[in-house]
Amino acid sequence: MKVALIFGTRPEAIKMAPIYHELKNNKIEVKVIVTGQHKEMLYQVLDLFKIEPDYDLKIMKQGQELSELTSRLIEKLDKIIKIEKFDYILVQGDTTSAFTGALAGFYNKIPVGHIEAGLRTGNIYSPFPEEANRKLIGNISSVHFAPTNVNVENLLKEGYNKENILKVGNTVIDALYWIKENKTLDLEKIREKYNLKDKKYILITMHRRENWGLPMQNVLKGVRKYLEENKELYLVFPMHLNPLIREVINEELKGFERKILIEPLEYLEFIGVMDGSQYIMTDSGGIQEEAPSLGKPTLVLRDTTERPEAIEAGTAKLIGTSTEKTYQYMKLLEGKLYEEMSHANNPYGDGKTSIKIMKYLKNIK
Repeated sequence: MKVALIFGTRPEAIKMAPIYHELKNNKIEVKVIVTGQHKEMLYQVLDLFKIEPDYDLKIMKQGQELSELTSRLIEKLDKIIKIEKFDYILVQGDTTSAFTGALAGFYNKIPVGHIEAGLRTGNIYSPFPEEANRKLIGNISSVHFAPTNVNVENLLKEGYNKENILKVGNTVIDALYWIKENKTLDLEKIREKYNLKDKKYILITMHRRENWGLPMQNVLKGVRKYLEENKELYLVFPMHLNPLIREVINEELKGFERKILIEPLEYLEFIGVMDGSQYIMTDSGGIQEEAPSLGKPTLVLRDTTERPEAIEAGTAKLIGTSTEKTYQYMKLLEGKLYEEMSHANNPYGDGKTSIKIMKYLKNIK
């Protein structure tokens, strides 16, 4: 069997890495096609997990619209798929790379496995374009590797065949467990590197399109108000490379001294910084999954989430992007709520997701 792994962003690479090694270790031929949708951040993860791509499309260019990105990817992927004649294609999540990988596979009548299937917000424009991508991928997938019971139920409600839906957990937990087992000393050195070892800090990340501009301004106003009342706390903010995002961050935090603004972190560095934080504020989907494994309460800076399991399990709170709610929830985490969230159960798996996916592929007749 020859399997293609198609991905292009850092989160996809993190979640594909355990599958890549599990397939290789079990004598399944794997070809890695990276689109380069995230340039530097993607290659850092590939180096960490020792993955050498077979194809690197280097697709990104400045000012590229989604329609152009999609058409260029389809054309490039189609050529590779015709040459390689894969038996199976695996895509992960909901990016444009995942969607075009699945579509190119479908056009060539190659079965597609969707890893992290069944996530839904119910609003096709939130997050954009991810919600549409994940639904479109679902329509052309042969098997849906769903992380949780909620995801399974979402797929069943949409009419997918129960036989083609497998609850397997999330591979991000596989990757995180590997880091914790193999890189503990590295995590400590990372906190020293950023002068965080003896500091009490809150970690924040924001990057989603729907939060550009006013939503981010509102959140940072609430964060600043709270931190100006709590002098023992620092704010750590790894800033996305997008200049529109940086402009807002620099403006809203201008003159505030206890901020540590840093460049985008490599995956290992981010885990180190996350592991040392008091709690996390984010609009990232992946962090909502990783934080429970580290015992970190998470305030989700979005109006919707396709990961309600974290909310239901009590590891995360969906707080939106208003100034007042941001401030109020930070106040709430001073008390009992912090302990409850810190000790809530992780709903995203046991670290064996990649094994389950490998066994499924090996059993295909």
